[in-house]
Parts: sequence; C-alpha cells; structure tokens
Amino acid sequence: MLERAFSGSGRYRAWVLFLLALIGVGAVAYSVQLNRGLTVTGLSRDVSWGLYVGQLTFLVGVAASAVMVVLPYYFHDVKAFGRLVIFGEFLAVAAVIMCLLFVVVDLGKPMRLFNVLLHPTPHSVLFWDMVVLNGYLLLNLVSGYHLLEAELKAVAPPRWVKNLVYISVPWAVSIHTVTAFLYAGLPGRHYWLTALLAVRFLASAFAAGPAFLIGLTFVLRKFTRVDVGREAVQKLSVIMTYAMLISIFFVGLEFFTAFYSQVPTHMHALQYLFAGLEGHSKLVPLMWTCAVLGVGGAVLLVNPKTRAQESTLIFACVAVFVSLWIDKGLGLIVAGFVPNAFGRVTDYSPTGLEALVTMGVWAVGLLVLTVLCKLAVSVREEGL
Repeated sequence: MLERAFSGSGRYRAWVLFLLALIGVGAVAYSVQLNRGLTVTGLSRDVSWGLYVGQLTFLVGVAASAVMVVLPYYFHDVKAFGRLVIFGEFLAVAAVIMCLLFVVVDLGKPMRLFNVLLHPTPHSVLFWDMVVLNGYLLLNLVSGYHLLEAELKAVAPPRWVKNLVYISVPWAVSIHTVTAFLYAGLPGRHYWLTALLAVRFLASAFAAGPAFLIGLTFVLRKFTRVDVGREAVQKLSVIMTYAMLISIFFVGLEFFTAFYSQVPTHMHALQYLFAGLEGHSKLVPLMWTCAVLGVGGAVLLVNPKTRAQESTLIFACVAVFVSLWIDKGLGLIVAGFVPNAFGRVTDYSPTGLEALVTMGVWAVGLLVLTVLCKLAVSVREEGL
C-alpha cells in the first residue's frame, strides 16, 4: 500500500518537491545552529524557551485534537465522522512527529536525548512527556494504518485495532495535560502557575485542531474526489465553536484573576503581552492580532448562518488557527519568563535562523501528512 505515495498528479509532485525544498532550507539553517549553538537564536539566560518550545506546545494540542473525531465516532456512533476519522489520526501522527523534531532542535545537541533513555527519571515531567508523546504516535500510526488497510480490503478492522483506538482517547488528553504540567509545575514562573493551564490547553487544542482538519477537508475536496460530507464538517465546526468560546473564557479568567486580585507578577506578564512593560513592547502588535483574530473567528462561528457558509467558515478556521498559534506558539511561552525573578524585562523575538528551522520542521510535518493523506485518498478513490 505504501507504493501509492510515490505516484500522483503533477500538482502532487510539485507540492512534494516544494516541501522538500523547504526541508532542505531548514536543514541548512539547523546545521548552522548545530555548529554555532543556540547563540544564533533569540534565546537568552532570562528567556530560555522560545519559538521552538512554543511550536511544541501548540502542536501537542493539534495532535490531541484527533480525539474530537475519534470519540464521537467510536464512543457515540456518530456515523458522519466515519470518513473523517482516518484523516484526524494521520494529522495526529504528523503533529507528534513535528513535536519530537522541535524537541531535538531546541536541545542544541541532539545526543542529549539519550540522557532521557539512559538515565530515566520517573519523577520528572519531561520523562512522562516523552512517554506519552511517543506512545500516542505509535497508537495513531498503527491504528490508522490498519484501519486504512481494512478499508482497502473492504473488511472490518481487527478487534485489537479498535482497542488501540479506545486507548488513544484518554491518551490524547494525557499528552496535553502532561505538557501543561511542564509549565504549571514550575513555581518560579507565575504566569504558568495556575491549575487552569491544563484545561486551557485542552480547550484551545480542541479549537485549533478541528480548524486545521476542516481546512484539510476543503483541500481534499478541491484537489481529489474525496469528500467527507457536509454533515461531518458542520458537526466538527460546532465542536470547534464551543471549544473556542471556552478558550476565550479561560483567557478572560486569567485577566480577572490577575487584575482584580492585583497579583503583580501575573499582571506584569499580561501587561507585557498586551500593553508593553517598562518600554518593552515587541509582542504587543502580535498579541492584539491574536485577540482580534480569535474574537472575530469566534463571532463568525457562533452565528449559524456564517458558520454554514463555506467561505466564512474557512476564514473563521484560519482566524482561529492563527490566533491560537500566536497565543500558544509564542506569547504564552515568552510571558512565563517576563519579568524574571529579579523583576527585569528581557525582550525575545525569534531570529531569521529560528524561523527557517521552524519552517523546515513544519515542512516535514506537512510532507508526512501529505503522504499519509495520499494513501487514504488513493484507497478512497479506488472504492468510488
């Protein structure tokens, strides 16, 4: 079945070549970083996590969001999601691979990964993050492949495969919960020191993931003969709507807690993001863009008429995805380090090299997703 990924139309081959070119550029940029160290990034003593860790955080949520189609289909027998499940699982596979790659590029020296394997420390949240991410990758890769193989042969999937799917549902929640614990377990970082962080992560994940998945269904329908159906898209958009509203509500709770209670360190982080602090305001335009896109996308989703129209639904999906990417992919991480323990504000902005490495990792993920979707599409088109 894998040989199907090596054949396709001219547009398919051009897209693959384009992604390979981006991967090549990213690899060259990473080789420079590997040679010169993390000094070529915008990271510093005060801000030791940046764009790479932010992408990890965001993509863990995208991976976990596969549960939004798996759970209704397998647990509640929502037949409309039947043709969408496989794409949700393959999106999870691509997202987790990107997560692992961002861990590698953020470490500086990849061989440091072996420390986790050679010297496991079960009391460390990082150890459990490695376990749940790799476990989730394996669950989705194995179950997705065998479900697709069963579809190709027009037979029911083996019972053990469905058991893996059932296990993947709570596992999906665990990967983003453990990621949240990485931050909430650091008492010196007051912006992250909240019990709300895990549920805030999950709510935003269940909005960003479906937004990407809906966009993927439109792309598949435009360039292939595969259509998951309008009902599936509309049901998924409703899930995304409620998740986005809950996510916005949780952000509002952070503002209330900080400013009504006058918690200085929590206030300073939010002030730095949205108003600037002590003359440092590099992220302010970006965060207001995040806020406008998030609220605007939510308004379009809440209105049934705009949610039902494909053009406005696509715009809302893009707005929600970009908004949450800015929030979790950069703002949330940097704000945890500002100000530092001595009250000093240190600005952070990614360097061009960081951007190129990030682009390369995203290209790897998109290439994996493209190949997996090509397999699914070829099987579906064969049955048409």
